[in-house]
Amino acid sequence: MIELFLQILVTVFIVMDPLGAVPIFISVAGDLDGERKRRTIRSALVIAFVVLAVFILGGRYILRFMGIKPGSFYVAGGVLFFLIAIDMLFGQPKRARTSSEEENEEDGPSSIAVFPLAIPLIAGPGMITTIMLYSAGEYEPVSTTLMLFGSVLVGLAAMFAALNLSGLILRALGKTGVSVIERMMGLLLSGLAIQFVYDGLTKLGVLGRP
Repeated sequence: MIELFLQILVTVFIVMDPLGAVPIFISVAGDLDGERKRRTIRSALVIAFVVLAVFILGGRYILRFMGIKPGSFYVAGGVLFFLIAIDMLFGQPKRARTSSEEENEEDGPSSIAVFPLAIPLIAGPGMITTIMLYSAGEYEPVSTTLMLFGSVLVGLAAMFAALNLSGLILRALGKTGVSVIERMMGLLLSGLAIQFVYDGLTKLGVLGRP
């Protein structure tokens, strides 16, 4: 039980990537004054929590309704994690990519809180996939749900601290320091991605159990 919780917690922390969000946050909210910046952070975290809570509570039923086998989602999730890990390892822009229509929208504090901060920076495809993967696993539903909620709350608390201290973190670590830490987490995530693909192929019967 403790081992599973730690695995979920580490996965959530790596995928949410609070330190990696610091440069993005500064680029989109750097012009806001202190109070508006804090209000934007609070709004973004609340919105992200609501979105993630929907998938924590309903992810298992969404997969069942769509007829997706857990093994299939493990493989899909592993591939997505590997793509995110490549972005992290090579310092490519991720999760905050915008379309031309979205770039033309107003950039007020409220719109920034929703996009790109809450979605997709915090509650992005990687986080939703993480939740769905553990929801699809052969774990006890109630305890897994509680562990997912606990891990998400810890991750959001870390994100809250990182965004509030974004200026201080960037001055202390510099862009190079943040980049090095992000690449280390990308390396860990790449290994986790391959493990999910292996587990998924095993669940589908493509590979035999060791």
